[in-house]
Amino acid sequence: MINIEKRGKIDIITFSVDRINALIADDLKDEISKVFDNANAKVIIDLKGIHYIDSTGYGCFLSVMRSARNNYGILKFAGPESDVLRVFKTLNLHTVFEIYETVDECLMSMR
Repeated sequence: MINIEKRGKIDIITFSVDRINALIADDLKDEISKVFDNANAKVIIDLKGIHYIDSTGYGCFLSVMRSARNNYGILKFAGPESDVLRVFKTLNLHTVFEIYETVDECLMSMR
C-alpha cells in the first residue's frame, strides 16, 4: 500500500492508492509508524495522486506525527492535490504539519 524510497537519510513515502479512508487508514498508520521505530527518522509523505482523504485519514497522519515526535523524528508532506490541500487548511492542519508543493522543496527544507 505504501512505497518507501530512500534519498540519503530521508524516507519518501508514496501510495499505491488514490484515496485514504477508513478502510485503509489503520493499515497505513501501522506501516508508516514502523519507519519511526528508528530514532531521528526523517520522512516525507508524498501526497501526489491522492485525491481524497477522509477524517480517519487525517487522524492517521496526526497519529503518525505523534509517533515521529515521540522518537525524535521529522514528518513533512509534499505535493498535495488542491482538494486535499483545501481540507488540510479547512481543518487548520497546515498549522500542524509542514506542507510543501513539491518533494524537492520538502527535501531542501530538511537540510
